[in-house]
Amino acid sequence: MDKEHLVKKWLNNDLSNRESKAFNALEDADLYKEIIEEAQRFNGNANAKVESFETLDKRLGSKKSKSTNWIRVVSSLAAVLVISIALFTLVNKGQTRSFKTDLAQSEIITLPDNSIVNLNELSEIEYDSSNWSEQRSLNLNGEAFFDVEKGKRFEVYTDFGKVSVLGTAFNVFSRDSVFRVSCYEGLVQVMCNGKKVKLPAGTEFKLASGQSSTSSIVITEPYWLKNMSVFENAAFIDVINELEKHYNIKVQYPSEINANFTGAFEHENLENALKSITSPLNLTYIVQNSNQVIIRNGQH
Repeated sequence: MDKEHLVKKWLNNDLSNRESKAFNALEDADLYKEIIEEAQRFNGNANAKVESFETLDKRLGSKKSKSTNWIRVVSSLAAVLVISIALFTLVNKGQTRSFKTDLAQSEIITLPDNSIVNLNELSEIEYDSSNWSEQRSLNLNGEAFFDVEKGKRFEVYTDFGKVSVLGTAFNVFSRDSVFRVSCYEGLVQVMCNGKKVKLPAGTEFKLASGQSSTSSIVITEPYWLKNMSVFENAAFIDVINELEKHYNIKVQYPSEINANFTGAFEHENLENALKSITSPLNLTYIVQNSNQVIIRNGQH
């Protein structure tokens, strides 16, 4: 039976009775076990006793062809030691925590340092809590508003770039082909496409279709925290897509409607949302059932 295969299964505590007998029959089995015991010192066992080199050398010296076997055994033990340390590191690695929201769901998350993350719908964050006080970093997919406690650098990683702060309030959107960072307090640093952009309070960085820009904002928090979707000169199809997503409905409308929309709709009342979208564009609507809406031109 292949020796390497036996050792790997033994490290994983996955030997069958027959394989266990085969492993114990290996001439190096006892030494493998001793190496594992010594590796446990990496798990914080202060009472572990390390045998002297002379003692280990006597064990190895009893083998045939001492010089050749010494090189072979040391190589094997080195491999076992590396694997053992890796295994103990994995066992003791800090807990990775993740939070994910569904459609029309948001969640408020308190991080280990009492920083607050307000996670918008269809979004996800993930972070390692084991060394949070030394390395405050997380991964974001979707959108989240952050209210960060002062302390060491706080970093948000997205598919498009990295956002770094020391302690402030900011919003990050990273989905599809859009990356947007809005700073509401303090100072935010954005790393994107190899460039560094600093955003003071009241400014916003946006990357869309490969083009980046920086602009001013006048609000003190993102509209989605107030259950509102806000648009500025947005294509009508984008407004409808947002409406369908929030209310889980299907909307039919004339294909010739190509007007742009500036305004907002609320997330908790479909009738009010439809009025907000249709009235400025002189459109009408009919709610046919719980998930079907028809929008028409004018009074027809």
